[in-house]
Amino acid sequence: MKLKNYYLLFSVLVSQFVFSQEGIPVYADYLSDNLYLVHPSMAGAANANKIRLTARKQWFDIDNAPNTQSANLNFRVGDKVGLGAIAFKDENGRFEQTGAYLTFAYHLLFSRDRTDLNMLSFGISTALIQSNLDLNGLEDPADFDPLISNRIQKDSFFNVDLGVSYNFMNWFAHFTVKNVLPAQRDTFSTLTRPTDIRDSNNQRRYIFSLGKTFRIAKGALLIEPSMLYQATDQTKESSVDANLKLYKPISEALMLWGGFSYRRSLDGAEFSQTGIEVESQKLQYLTPFFGFNYGKWMVGYTYSYQSNSVVLSDGGFHQLTLGYDFGKRKERWHCDCPAVN
Repeated sequence: MKLKNYYLLFSVLVSQFVFSQEGIPVYADYLSDNLYLVHPSMAGAANANKIRLTARKQWFDIDNAPNTQSANLNFRVGDKVGLGAIAFKDENGRFEQTGAYLTFAYHLLFSRDRTDLNMLSFGISTALIQSNLDLNGLEDPADFDPLISNRIQKDSFFNVDLGVSYNFMNWFAHFTVKNVLPAQRDTFSTLTRPTDIRDSNNQRRYIFSLGKTFRIAKGALLIEPSMLYQATDQTKESSVDANLKLYKPISEALMLWGGFSYRRSLDGAEFSQTGIEVESQKLQYLTPFFGFNYGKWMVGYTYSYQSNSVVLSDGGFHQLTLGYDFGKRKERWHCDCPAVN
């Protein structure tokens, strides 16, 4: 297959992660005790205040490969209010996004005290995001193209994320709508005809998570199966993550954890290697992850591999997460609920 055809297929396969991806891309970092990065309703939901730093790099053998960095803080104020903030930078070749989120969450406790977990949470995040498109060096003086000029094209956007979470003993469920407001982006417009090329003003993305934690034979090992479904409104693309995470306490201060995630797109891309026979392929990611909590500190590592016959690179996706918990409350829920305990 020609390189151009490979690239076109790759573009279609990963479009659900770059089209309508206004804001932070959704990878598997939420499995490293980082749910607030995806769901605003989890701001301040845990019994400790949390700082999380993430760094993700894709395809070390490809120049200008996608990379993402984020920093977030979330904490509880009083019994019912949670606050949070996120800053991020996402680069993909000549395209770059930087932005910040501020979050307000409200937690309703239906249990009689803080021993039995029964909590419904609501969250809203406001986001300010700037997109940059670097066109420098692309212009050919011998073949003028009005779509290309030596400049960095910038545009800024404001939007809102809404979310709701329900934590009941060992069960948890989250639902978030990202980019609720219509936002017309002109990042890809031209100087001569600025309104000809625009993104859709519908950047909405829906994310749903569900899971439960089990204790094995009254022992110390915890198993947590979960799933995450996400869909974009404009393109009707969707994918699902099937996850399995294990927790193993070693001592009062040390907790080891790790697991495996499998992401599959529910939408395929058609291609032909011979020009006659048409084949179909759906995006698949295999993601092992592991880490530990020691005292107030957390370290996690995630590796994702694209399991398809046609890929842009054989290199994987590496991500490191560092965390720090502080202001932990003395009382703990009487349940196997690591996300909030």
